[in-house]
Amino acid sequence: MPQSQEDLRRLLADLPTANAQAQADAKARNDMLTKPQGALGKLEDLALWLAAWQGREVPRLDKVQVLVFAGNHGVVAQGVSAFPAEVTAQMVANFAAGGAAINQLCEMAGAELKVLALDLDQPTADFTQEPALSWEAFLAALRRGMAQVDSAADLVCIGEMGIGNTTVSAALAHALYGGAAQDWTGRGTGVDDAGLARKAEAVAQGRARHGDILDDPLEIARCLGGRELAAMAGAALAARRARIPLLIDGYVASAALAPLQAAAPDFLEHCWAAHVSAEPGHVRLLQRMGLSPLLDLGMRLGEASGAAAAIPLLRAALATHAGMASFADAGVAEKSD
Repeated sequence: MPQSQEDLRRLLADLPTANAQAQADAKARNDMLTKPQGALGKLEDLALWLAAWQGREVPRLDKVQVLVFAGNHGVVAQGVSAFPAEVTAQMVANFAAGGAAINQLCEMAGAELKVLALDLDQPTADFTQEPALSWEAFLAALRRGMAQVDSAADLVCIGEMGIGNTTVSAALAHALYGGAAQDWTGRGTGVDDAGLARKAEAVAQGRARHGDILDDPLEIARCLGGRELAAMAGAALAARRARIPLLIDGYVASAALAPLQAAAPDFLEHCWAAHVSAEPGHVRLLQRMGLSPLLDLGMRLGEASGAAAAIPLLRAALATHAGMASFADAGVAEKSD
């Protein structure tokens, strides 16, 4: 695990790749199944993606991890959220009690939920005034995220809980991709017009305050991010090193991985965007990251809910890929030349 920023940069420069033979074998199998080629659309793409990263002609989804990371943010002092910071800890308690949406979605999807609260009594610094995290704190959170990934998992899903973290996500996107602060800023937990204006102003101030590091994506992640975002980045890095496919939840999870992609353009090859959030900056962010979301349900809850909702689609892709007969097995005539 990276102990320094140099270690992290080295890891990002030497990422494992997918198993090309497994992908080729899976494609050959897919091409023989009793359907016109491509007739199952994205389900076929998902089956081949799972095969390539699991290294199996017929992938499986026996062990699915949903990882939710929670953190608090100093920028909340700017009046950017409709809820107070203590809601983060209260929601973590709700997860533990089984009362949140993500608990129900994981049970439905056959996934194992794991929640990690990251120093909730120590919010990050207000990024409009100073860097959100030191390198030591950033790397500590990243390592904690890496440690949550089970190397035996067949699929990992990442999500978060953190009052103020849509402001953080907007600041990261604004710093990485430019444009106007308003382009990346939405209502999050439901702020009114005055709160929305405060959010956009904080996002603009954050980029201006850290203008000297805008050419370094990892510095952007440290100076404008948060512990739960660093942990999600760590989980995605650990999944990549173990060649485990990964579903990204919404705006915050996408923003957490954007700096890693900016530092290593092929970083997201093992990832798929589970859904596009109702938060307006998310669709722009996915476009900049080159990601095509599986679902568009108007969701904006966070807590990996969109990722968990997409797991059944992957199970459908696996069921058809693994269970369908071939033309030869079924005695069905193939397409004539």
